[in-house]
Amino acid sequence: MTENLLLQALVYLTAGVVAAPIAKRLGLGSVLGYLIAGVVVGPFVLSLVGQMEDVTRFAEFGVVILLFMIGLEVRPALLWSMRKTIFGLGGAQVLCTGLAIGGVSMLLGLDWKQALAVGLILSMSSTAIVLQTLDEKGLRQGVVGRAAFGVLLLQDLAIIPLFALLPLLSAVPVEVAAQAAEGGHGGSLIAELPAWLQTLAVLGAVAAVVGGGRYVVQPIFRFIAQSRLREIFTATALLIVVAVAVLMQTVGLSPALGAFLAGVVLAESEYRRELETDIEPFRGLLLGLFFITVGAGINFTVILAQPLVLVGIVLGLMVLKFLVMFGLAVIGGARVRAAAAVATALAQGGEFAFVLLTFTVGARVIGANLAALLTAAVAVSMALTPVAVILYERIAAAFDAALPDVKPDDPDFDDAEPDIIIAGFGRFGQITGRLLTANGFKSTVLDSDIEQIEVLRRFGRRVHYGDATRLDLLRAAGAERAKMLVVALDDKEKTSELVEKARQAFPDLIILARAFDRRHAYDLLANGADAVERETFEAGLALGVTALRRLGFRGHRAHRAADYFRRHDHRAFEELRPMWGQEEAYILASRDAAQTTERLLAADLARMKPGDLDGWDAGAREEDEMEAAEGREEG
Repeated sequence: MTENLLLQALVYLTAGVVAAPIAKRLGLGSVLGYLIAGVVVGPFVLSLVGQMEDVTRFAEFGVVILLFMIGLEVRPALLWSMRKTIFGLGGAQVLCTGLAIGGVSMLLGLDWKQALAVGLILSMSSTAIVLQTLDEKGLRQGVVGRAAFGVLLLQDLAIIPLFALLPLLSAVPVEVAAQAAEGGHGGSLIAELPAWLQTLAVLGAVAAVVGGGRYVVQPIFRFIAQSRLREIFTATALLIVVAVAVLMQTVGLSPALGAFLAGVVLAESEYRRELETDIEPFRGLLLGLFFITVGAGINFTVILAQPLVLVGIVLGLMVLKFLVMFGLAVIGGARVRAAAAVATALAQGGEFAFVLLTFTVGARVIGANLAALLTAAVAVSMALTPVAVILYERIAAAFDAALPDVKPDDPDFDDAEPDIIIAGFGRFGQITGRLLTANGFKSTVLDSDIEQIEVLRRFGRRVHYGDATRLDLLRAAGAERAKMLVVALDDKEKTSELVEKARQAFPDLIILARAFDRRHAYDLLANGADAVERETFEAGLALGVTALRRLGFRGHRAHRAADYFRRHDHRAFEELRPMWGQEEAYILASRDAAQTTERLLAADLARMKPGDLDGWDAGAREEDEMEAAEGREEG
């Protein structure tokens, strides 16, 4: 058994390591790469991962950890700030989509109880795939990501009443349904109780988890904190996850649902950030594992047996969910482009459908054959989601190119005659923007973080929402008339993309960019930036000046040392620029430049007399002469 488990782990890890980078390089995204890898190594192609039961166990573990991490983000403050999106748009999506799918199911021959169960189950979307895809596209923090997250969060919360209510739709006596569900859902201890008592038990277990977290979890973590053993935090978190999952299983609910509740309980703990930091490194790996198992779990036997039926279900499901979500988003006030993007992202079935379908079969709500067909349809729809998002992006781009004057999502730029356009107004961009504004320059500010925009507007700052990499948005903001573009985004890839696009589209525009490090700075200059500023360079120098003064240096001496270091580093930066891309030569030259700087600084310190009160820039000429002499000696 152990050897089999290790072999499966080896196969999954190999598949992910090989497939994800290739898919990313081809522009397909890592999610689609994981899904394709799962199909290849799964039991219906190469059969390298054992039977379906083994695949399901791996998948359930991935979902458990994922839902725990999502639960950590669910805080009362977040729920309140997003209440319209979560309970308004999210609630309407579940209700309307469930009724729409249920209505179509009745037209196809199901009775109303089965149709309602199918509609509610298929109204769920995949939290894992949607959030990962939005992260890769850089849309997680914008209007699209905010709306999608709100709907997904409501869906996750809706799982609780669904597990309690679905058994009530059984076509057989409750006692028989409970006995059948027991065998497929973990051996519930309340399976023989009447339906109303089962519902009370489920609600009581949920209440115990939420209430117990307030009075039990906090003291436990305070006790753990006193031990000062960091790894115990992770162990304690996993202990709580497992304990709550077991509790949920005893009342017939999903362990993944228990993990989600455990995360919600810990969301209000003052140790939440520590837990997120400890578990975050595993998140991407576990998500990749989940996507691989979804691909491996696609039942090609069912697909080949009824290919046309399956294609019809998948397309019908995705089109129907798209139309319902699109309509609700537009009614809720979203722009057409944002509504279409959200609807495309949420058009698939969700990972909880696998658990709910198994549960409803056990409860005698729907038949096993129908459940198998729907399971395959959900898996295929999840696999098609990255493809649908890519297709949507290309259609949107083609539409923009064909109709450049049509900008349905552009903000109203009544100040479209700026001197400067600032892309990104976070902790970096705000400093630059305030300095420029204070000196009389008119600027237009773009940012894609809606929460940051709302905070800035409360302080009287006017910031427009938008993705600055869109050329049509830059034109609307006045890029063709502006003198300068300041790129201060906190996304490395987006920064490079924006610099390259802006240089090609606006050749006369001065482009200044925020670089994350020296390598990124060279890339930005190669892509067309006129000048770059490494985001931590000046801050590091300022802290160095403070450190020197605390160590006994006079103020003028500390600033002079920093200025000397700055000028020499800038000179070395330009001298090493032609070598960028030649790894070995660059490393050797960079090492020599660093050693030269250290020698010159030491020589300058030795030359200084105690109590020397030269001016702030005194010695600059002597330093240049020392550098020249140093170069002659090395030559």
